[in-house]
Amino acid sequence: MRDIVRKLYETANLTDAELKALILTDDADAAQLLREYADEVRQRWYGRKVFLRGLIEVSSYCKNDCLYCGIRRSNKDADRYRLDMEKIFQCAENGYELGFRTFVMQGGEDGFYTDDFMCDVISGLREKYPDCAITLSLGERSEESYRRMKEAGADRYLLRHEAASEELYSKLHPSELSLENRKQCLFTLKKLGYQVGSGFMVGAPFQTADHLVEDLRFLQELHPHMIGIGPFVPHHATPFAKENGGTLQLTLRLLGILRLMFPKVLLPATTALGTIAPNGRELGLQTGCNVVMPNLSPVNVRKKYDLYDNKICTGEEAAECRGCLQRRIESAGYEVAQERGDCIETNTQET
Repeated sequence: MRDIVRKLYETANLTDAELKALILTDDADAAQLLREYADEVRQRWYGRKVFLRGLIEVSSYCKNDCLYCGIRRSNKDADRYRLDMEKIFQCAENGYELGFRTFVMQGGEDGFYTDDFMCDVISGLREKYPDCAITLSLGERSEESYRRMKEAGADRYLLRHEAASEELYSKLHPSELSLENRKQCLFTLKKLGYQVGSGFMVGAPFQTADHLVEDLRFLQELHPHMIGIGPFVPHHATPFAKENGGTLQLTLRLLGILRLMFPKVLLPATTALGTIAPNGRELGLQTGCNVVMPNLSPVNVRKKYDLYDNKICTGEEAAECRGCLQRRIESAGYEVAQERGDCIETNTQET
């Protein structure tokens, strides 16, 4: 198994059979070697820098009914909210003062956030914070919508594909959503010049090692600037409430694999990883991750953005989140970089 890890380190690729074997292995020596190689590669390209992304969760309304998500439209007990333009600007102002140079506006697919509204928000942020990156994570929209928001000043777009297998995707999503459309949105975003992020859940219900190999192959086809993966964490008000969650070990193994397959990618240590293990984000940073996303959302709405159970950092002010994460990053042996933190990939789609 260590030979397979070395091959991945040297070539940035494996056969399907080798990838599957590495995904399934419980070989502790191979896991340690994977971590060491992943850390070496991230330091080769990014040094010890960890980039902060200020997360602004704009809305817990969503028109979709994804079976794993706590803000799915069928959850009648969900406590819904929306941030207006003034609140979004207040979050960004607070974040800028705390040293954030990327703002990530994330929310459910909520028709309140029209193209006109979002373009006003984006252009306002771009005018006030010309040195910052503006990232959106607002789900599937039309090509014209993506184009308008890009022209207004958006830099990046995050849209996890969740599952690259048609079979698995259909088990996790309602029939009105299609993997084909999700993939098309991602390629459209790249065509329009966004820095694009995609990714998948680890340990989702019905997921197999073969499905995970399909995810890795799709990411090779897409070649995104950022890859966000995190463990599946059940939510009590969904059809998957009783399912087992994704494990720390498998998530870390896949993070290491991703760093070696995509040496220059931006790779976040996610909140979900910190939710399933107290030191999860630190372990992620030591296994190739170089991004964390502290929460800038107003404290009174954080618990309402309830994607999964036991989500951490829902009661902390932005400054507390920022300070806590800086201490964690430094304790893991890395340093906070007060900059935009663009992907260093030099393909033609990068902005």
